[in-house]
Amino acid sequence: MIVEETYLKGCFVITPKVFEDERGYFFENFNKKIFEKETGVVIDFVQDNQSLSSKGVLRGLHFQSGKFEQAKLVRVIKGSVLDFCVDLRKDSPTFGKHFSIILDVVEKKQLFIPRGFAHGFLVLEDNTIFSYKCDNYYNKASEKGIIYNDETLNIDWKFSKENLILSEKDRALPTFKTFLNE
Repeated sequence: MIVEETYLKGCFVITPKVFEDERGYFFENFNKKIFEKETGVVIDFVQDNQSLSSKGVLRGLHFQSGKFEQAKLVRVIKGSVLDFCVDLRKDSPTFGKHFSIILDVVEKKQLFIPRGFAHGFLVLEDNTIFSYKCDNYYNKASEKGIIYNDETLNIDWKFSKENLILSEKDRALPTFKTFLNE
């Protein structure tokens, strides 16, 4: 596997080594020993989540706060997404900056998002299956978010606003400035 750190410290793009032949393909999508050696991050994933979404669905920007913060290892099992993470670590030199990558079933890349980040993704194909490992359990009371079209973050989702599909909860998320004032 190839592990490359993004310009956001602690956030890594992971490209697996894929073995293909006439039968199909095989790859190791996670190996704790190799992951920890290559990233320097000691991790214990405790929860796996999966979603199925249609083209145009935007999920995010979500995070958990306090002792329920989560690091995530995300990937696409079927289809493709435009994936975003935002550095919310107030002591970080990249605080408020974001990183994006297309994750798809073709390249099979993964994105490791450390604790202290918001995360969201835009689905680019119908019937996309998105999977993520978390190093902490979900806690509803600690769930937070930032509105996807926040002016301060200025994220270009590369998709027409009129064609976005958002949950009511995601439409009502607060701004980045509200997060700063908490």
